[in-house]
Amino acid sequence: MWRCAGIFLWGLNYALGELSRDLTELEAAGLLAGGAATLAEIGYRHSLSLGPQQTFLQISGAAARRSLAAAGAPPQALLFQHASSESATLPWDPSDPDASTRYSYFAPFFLRELGLDHLPYFSLFESGCAGFALLIVAVGGLFLSSPETRLALCVMGDRRPDDAPLNLYRERMLMSEHASSFVVGKESKGYQILGVNWYSTGRTAVPLLELVKRTVQMITGLCRELSVDISAPEVLVHYPNIFPDAWKMVSRSLRHHDKQHVMLDMPERAHCGGSDTIISLSKLYQGLEGRLHVVVSYGSGVHLAVSVLREKARPVA
Repeated sequence: MWRCAGIFLWGLNYALGELSRDLTELEAAGLLAGGAATLAEIGYRHSLSLGPQQTFLQISGAAARRSLAAAGAPPQALLFQHASSESATLPWDPSDPDASTRYSYFAPFFLRELGLDHLPYFSLFESGCAGFALLIVAVGGLFLSSPETRLALCVMGDRRPDDAPLNLYRERMLMSEHASSFVVGKESKGYQILGVNWYSTGRTAVPLLELVKRTVQMITGLCRELSVDISAPEVLVHYPNIFPDAWKMVSRSLRHHDKQHVMLDMPERAHCGGSDTIISLSKLYQGLEGRLHVVVSYGSGVHLAVSVLREKARPVA
């Protein structure tokens, strides 16, 4: 477990692919590894892909610019997280004779695009869609080890690798192309970060019943460590847009009612990786001082994480 004090996140923004296609269209285009019927049974209906005039750099920059506008001051560091390794680099032109262009890392291009190429940056990988929790732990360590650091920008996002399907066959999940960002700092606003519980395994998959049991244990264990009452009726638990039946079992084990169980827009936008968390936190923030949010993150690697955040009141204008 990782506990924190005095660190807050706000300026949550996201940008999604503008091209929406239903399961029938995706199957006809050869973009599904499995059949559309299986995905429809789970609850998926559409996937979002980059449009003809969109690039991954553009949607990432659009989200980050809005976060920077909300920051209130220039950031002192940037952290990036990608679930797929292909998203960490820009497409390379094989006809280019300069081999160094094969190492067109996404972060430096992004920094130059936003005029921030003077800042230190860190890129995180191998955490799959659990990137939100990994970013919190990483940026929290930066703040705790460097007291002079007061503001950092975090960016997540993934694009579909060339010629890859938009779904994972064995895990039965449908993906969308996405980007998101948020600011972490010491100003008391947005969400206060209270703690993170993290589990990793070298296995390629975890049985769903084990996932349910472990998630319940990690939520209750972290809340007990933080002296948080997980049974309080105002607590919200955010789940990623995957494995809906598993998360329903978690909610039943926690004795939560339907309004405490947060899974947003699954039929319309499928699973947006770590950005699922940013989307739900941004949509459900109400400035209710003290309201608690538990975020469940799960990603290939395999990583399961639970984060606890406390909502802060809106600043007085």
